Amino acid sequence: MWLILGLLVGLLSGSASAVFLITLDWATSFRESHLWIIAFLPLGGFVIGWTYDKLGQNSIKGNNLLLDELYDEKQPIPLRMTPLVLFGTIFTHFFGGSAGREGTAVQMGGSLADQVNKWIPISSENRRILLISGVSGGFASVFGTPLAGAIFALEWMHTGKLRWKSIFPAFWAAWVADWICELGWGVGHTAYEIPQVAPHTFINFLWIIPAGIIFGLAGKLFAESSHFFSKTFKERISYPPFRPLIGGLFIALFVWITDSTVYLGLGVPRIVEAFQTPLPWYDWLAKTGLTTFTLGAGFKGGEVTPLFFTGATLGNSLATWIPLPLALLAGMGFVGVFSGATNTPMACIVMGMELFGYESGVFLAIACLIAYVFSGRSSIYSSQNLERKVNIFPKKE
Repeated sequence: MWLILGLLVGLLSGSASAVFLITLDWATSFRESHLWIIAFLPLGGFVIGWTYDKLGQNSIKGNNLLLDELYDEKQPIPLRMTPLVLFGTIFTHFFGGSAGREGTAVQMGGSLADQVNKWIPISSENRRILLISGVSGGFASVFGTPLAGAIFALEWMHTGKLRWKSIFPAFWAAWVADWICELGWGVGHTAYEIPQVAPHTFINFLWIIPAGIIFGLAGKLFAESSHFFSKTFKERISYPPFRPLIGGLFIALFVWITDSTVYLGLGVPRIVEAFQTPLPWYDWLAKTGLTTFTLGAGFKGGEVTPLFFTGATLGNSLATWIPLPLALLAGMGFVGVFSGATNTPMACIVMGMELFGYESGVFLAIACLIAYVFSGRSSIYSSQNLERKVNIFPKKE
């Protein structure tokens, strides 16, 4: 059964990611060629906010809706989530918001996977496996990392009890989705490279510790900032469509004052630069602030690619005082900050080796695990179950 269901979920999620990536590339290219469009970001924000307010219903919860349904099944994931998040994310990038793409792919994958339950009635337990497979396919196909996609879904949606039955569907859906996106649709992915890996010496391993701690704290900052801006906008502005409108106004003013578009959109060109040449030390901080503000205001998109930006540029800046190769530090930060902000260290370790090669695996693994521990119980996903995670930042009674 799962051979067929996993194939179906992989085809759906991989195709959705392909259409999304093609459209996103067009939107980004248009914005970069017509920078005047950024002046209309407030208007684009209002359209996104109004659409979700009128049509979104529970889809507005985004990734957290998938987690809520996994933990406590209540109602089907609405099919409307797929076109809404696709439209909202493309609008966000088209007009100049700072956001990612993982959230969109994961939501589309989960939403489409849950529709299978309408065509083929299955048990509640199998429905949860379908959701995990949808998330796996969406993540794998949008980044071109099938192993990490499957592990991310299993780790992210872990409830304390491993569902052994979900392992094969998750990996199978991830492979199919990646194949259909890259080979079927011809959609490629960005290549990153760590040309030099430091020797595996005790001293070099010691240097990973301060770097990993900093990456974990940066992940915590990203998560806490995201929740802060979301809470602030909801408390200060009662009418939802006005939140991205006002947020868009501030972002457009930021671009006008700084005369820079480096921190808009995905920021992939800057991420690539982080592996090649020294960059301004504040890049990671600027991207953290602008992305969390954008998403907190109600714009749509993901957080993971901005986390890659934050981590890679932070690692780049650490190269001035940590005696490890610049590209290696950028790669460690790339996956380390992601690990800290999402609490998925195993997926991040595997993703790093899929993207950068297995030679750097020990450095990536130690950085991810340390970042995971030092991020505390912070997560960009408010519904994520972190009760079993060790908390080094206990709340005061």
